[in-house]
Amino acid sequence: QVQLVESGGGLVQPGGSLRLSCAASGGIFFSFYTMGWYRQAPGKQRDLVALISNGANTNYADSVKGRFTVSRDNAKNTVYLQMNSLKPEDTAVYYCNAVGVGNEYWGQGTQVTVSS
Repeated sequence: QVQLVESGGGLVQPGGSLRLSCAASGGIFFSFYTMGWYRQAPGKQRDLVALISNGANTNYADSVKGRFTVSRDNAKNTVYLQMNSLKPEDTAVYYCNAVGVGNEYWGQGTQVTVSS
């Protein structure tokens, strides 16, 4: 059974940095999948943050361009989200997503809180 497990969330002050990781397991052909990071703040819908294709092409939400960087390590079945210059409005639960070969998977989410 495919699992996506996020880690790296926590509490950080405005202007700080965090790196999220999402490790895939369970027989997934990781390199075939487009991997994404989404976030959901309380009372709001889940929104796309960043995508990285199986060819390592990237796409970002306007609100995070220049601050966040998505990357992947296919040998480790892991996708990363480096978040710099964090703002209070980045506070949300961050979810990992995998789409490909007719399947879609979600992780359980990791909380990121940006507050002084």
